Amino acid sequence: MGTEDGVVEIDSLEKGLLSDTGCVDTEDENVLYTASFEEMEEKFVKYQTTQWVLYSLLLILAWGIGLFMLLYVPVRRYILRKDIKSRKLFITSNSIVYKVTRPVPFPCFGVLKKEKHVLLHSVADVVIEQGYLQSLFGVHSIRIENVGVRRPPSDDVQIQGIVNPTAFRKAVLTRLSQIRNESYSRQASNIDDVPSLRLGLSSSAWVSPSKSLKHDSFSYPADNMILQKLEEVDSSVKRVQSLIEGHQSQKSEIG
Repeated sequence: MGTEDGVVEIDSLEKGLLSDTGCVDTEDENVLYTASFEEMEEKFVKYQTTQWVLYSLLLILAWGIGLFMLLYVPVRRYILRKDIKSRKLFITSNSIVYKVTRPVPFPCFGVLKKEKHVLLHSVADVVIEQGYLQSLFGVHSIRIENVGVRRPPSDDVQIQGIVNPTAFRKAVLTRLSQIRNESYSRQASNIDDVPSLRLGLSSSAWVSPSKSLKHDSFSYPADNMILQKLEEVDSSVKRVQSLIEGHQSQKSEIG
């Protein structure tokens, strides 16, 4: 994963995500990236078989159940091959989709189908994990963490045996970055529209001289009437004052 081929693949992936030409329509969904499992089939089966055998040996020493588990190894390998061959993992414009069809522990009783959709808005990170036994066989695991209240790791979507998990994580993070940039741009455009509406309203109030003239023409007669009333009241008050003063002067002359 640190080779030049890996770097070239990641760069080409990023360019494909940033352009609309690299998108393929599958089942009415816009697929941006498709993960692969085929190249890891042999390593994955060997890893799982080794793990099963180790558990079987431990259980032989404990209760003897491990003997039946060892006899079950061929069936186990058959189920593992069917499992990894049926896996489909891809990224759409809005979600991560994981589909798998695996036989039941006794294949004669049918198969189990599993389909998981994880919305990209709810994805916090894609964690790449590799234990000691996995490193011996070159197998990686990815764990899709969810946003929000932290839950146990067992509640996260965990997938083993993916080819080039770094490219898958790069694809998810690139698409998340695009979604966030689009949401920020929409919010910015909405914020820009609000002042323009306010400016339009204020400008309409200022650029309507005819309406202001009409308003003034209606307001002027009312003001004139009020002024006339005030003048009449003032003159009547002055007459009353002059009468009172004349009456007081007459009383002073008589006394």
